[in-house]
Amino acid sequence: MINCCIFWSRGTMETSLHKAPQKRQVIAIIFLLLLWEAGSATIKYSVLEETDRGSLVGNLAQDLGLSLRELVIRGAQILSKGNKQLLQLEQKSGNLFLKEKLDREELCGNTNPCILHFQVLLKSPVQFIQGEIQLQDVNDHAPEFMEDEILLKIVESSHPGAVFPLKIAQDLDVGSNTVQNYTISTNAHFHLLTRNHSDGRKYPELVLDKALDREKQAQIRLTLTALDSGSPPKTGTTQVVIVVLDINDNAPEFAQGLYEVQVQENSPVGSLVITVSARDLDAGTHGELSYSLFQSSNQVTRAFEINADTGEIRVRKLLDFEEIQSYRMEIEASDGGGLSGKCTVVIDVMDVNDNAPELTMSLLISEIPENSPETVVAIFGISDPDSGDNGKMVCSIQDHLPFLLKPNEENFYSLVTERALDRERRAEYNITITVSDLGTPRLTTQHTITVQVSDINDNAPVFTQTSYTMFVHENNSPALHIGTISATDSDSGSNAHITYSLLPPQDPQLALDSLISINADNGQLFALRALDYEALQAFEFHVGATDGGSPALSSEALVRVVVLDNNDNEPFVLYPMQNTSAPCTELLPRAAEPGYLITKVVAVDRDSGQNAWLSFQLLKATEPGLFSVWAHNGEVRTTRLLSERDVPKHRLLLLVKDNGDPPRSASVTLHVLLVDGFSQPYLPLPEVARDDPVQEDVLTLYLVIALASVSSLFLLSVLLFVGVRLCRRARETSLGGCSVPEGHFPGHLVDISGAGTLSQSYQYEVCLTGGTGTNEFKFLKPVLPNFLNEGGYRNTEENSHFRDCLEFS
Repeated sequence: MINCCIFWSRGTMETSLHKAPQKRQVIAIIFLLLLWEAGSATIKYSVLEETDRGSLVGNLAQDLGLSLRELVIRGAQILSKGNKQLLQLEQKSGNLFLKEKLDREELCGNTNPCILHFQVLLKSPVQFIQGEIQLQDVNDHAPEFMEDEILLKIVESSHPGAVFPLKIAQDLDVGSNTVQNYTISTNAHFHLLTRNHSDGRKYPELVLDKALDREKQAQIRLTLTALDSGSPPKTGTTQVVIVVLDINDNAPEFAQGLYEVQVQENSPVGSLVITVSARDLDAGTHGELSYSLFQSSNQVTRAFEINADTGEIRVRKLLDFEEIQSYRMEIEASDGGGLSGKCTVVIDVMDVNDNAPELTMSLLISEIPENSPETVVAIFGISDPDSGDNGKMVCSIQDHLPFLLKPNEENFYSLVTERALDRERRAEYNITITVSDLGTPRLTTQHTITVQVSDINDNAPVFTQTSYTMFVHENNSPALHIGTISATDSDSGSNAHITYSLLPPQDPQLALDSLISINADNGQLFALRALDYEALQAFEFHVGATDGGSPALSSEALVRVVVLDNNDNEPFVLYPMQNTSAPCTELLPRAAEPGYLITKVVAVDRDSGQNAWLSFQLLKATEPGLFSVWAHNGEVRTTRLLSERDVPKHRLLLLVKDNGDPPRSASVTLHVLLVDGFSQPYLPLPEVARDDPVQEDVLTLYLVIALASVSSLFLLSVLLFVGVRLCRRARETSLGGCSVPEGHFPGHLVDISGAGTLSQSYQYEVCLTGGTGTNEFKFLKPVLPNFLNEGGYRNTEENSHFRDCLEFS
């Protein structure tokens, strides 16, 4: 049988779930709901002992006025004192069930009523509700006498009406289920009375109805029966053996009818508690006394023993104040004649601080998320079975921890966070809960719990540098590792797993995907193809680092890739331009001074730095001592005065070399033609033309023809020479300037290469002074070209001081 009652602090109300009418229950529940917020409740249930495990105790949701959903959301939990759980809550129905079969005698002993306390914990928000289970006794134990026979000695001179107390029977049940009555078997001499002790126990007294005669009957055997009032009633029996004794005039008498003594609970076994003393006025065997425990309970006989000769009462086992605080016993002193006297001894056990506080963990959350507001970490109860100051307790934790202890009801505490925790600052806390009593000496219990702070994704990845600069030589091999970026994330687990990526470039013309790739796991950067310094010297892009949290957090960093130049380009000679069909020819007057500037070699190198530093060198010359090249600017100059012995035509091989490693070079061939005066510049020209292999073949043919007809050619040459001199003098007289008709020069002098110029990329302006009658050069000037995208040169400079010019190329 299970009953449920609810008691409220602001009004007393009891609702029986089994007896109250349905209408009354509805009214009560509505009223309870209205009072729910106004005061705290104590829920009481009544359960019969030995009820089977899993039996229904009550519906907690209904008793608390909560719906099943609210019961689940608030995280209802049943907490019992100590580590033994008596009840089990079924969340889906809100029903309370017995977790095991309960034995009232084991849990409460002789205490009546037997009340078992528990708490209902609602976690969100935290609320404690007190609960009680009253364990009702069932008649599961029969009365039992400690001895199979009770020996009673009575002198034959005893008068009718004399009373003789008998030893009691033990019954572990309480209330009506314990011993309620005693009976004696039918006989002619005695009847039985049932009496009550001051503590409520019932004991039997044998009353003499008819005088005894030892000579007729020396021994009487009776059956004593103890009965309880259970349903069905149970009984226990023993034999009472009455020995009729000869006359003994004086019964033993104790010095005190009541002895009271105190003993500490930690008294060792064998310690003397008290000595009782009686006397007997008789002599001989009738005056010899023997002491014994009379009508004592099992608790007394297990805890104490008495010396039959001296009356010393000593401790038989260790006493425990928390189990039994006081013992009451009857001491009987018997003489040799069968008479006896009795006294009462009350032993009060004094509490000593022999029990350290106990801590029972009811709820422990070993992992809590960071950045959470006030969070319940643990709920625990403390207890100390000692009494007085020995049972008063204080609870504390270490200082300088972000946790607080909040007392709840009935020695329950909540351990909560004081503020939001940061896992990155501290990921684990070891919290030692210390419980001390106030006894002397103080006893302490410590319990250490470990709280892990779980990570949430509250930190974005951070690059080790805000920007990265990486260098790579041009002409690199594809898939070359050029550098590594790195980011860290102070979170943990998947929240700290970083994935790297390339962000879209800000310059839409930069084809980043074809230049760079990145390893998403380790941030290694690779050049996808060979880079060309001459095409791309540097470029910038951003990389991103994204963690694996939800939501994901990311950051970015700037990466600058600088392409380093390799010496992969040869010097390019802009002037003189190389043309195998028409080598470049420069004119040099024989009267030139040493250091005379003949020409300047112009070259460029597409590389940079020292790879583009050019130096010039004269590799080969017809007369090496006549010419020199300045190493830094490429100027070709004479080193000495010219003489008549110097050949008219010189071939120079010039080298242009960069400063790379290894160095690269280019060569250029330059022809220098020596002239004596302006009237004879054409004489050596046929020799110049012979340098051309094609022209040399033609001249060879001409020489063969000339040898065949030397006379004709000689005459033709003389006539032509005279005609030219006469024409030139006539024009100088009429025009006063310098003019040579193009038709007066042989074609092989005017157009040596067949293209109409002395060089495709360089021009000289040659003028003769008019009216002087001389054939000397008045001006010899190189006209520097303008380099065009097509690689050619164009002469943009004109000389207005001369009317007639001859261009040799």
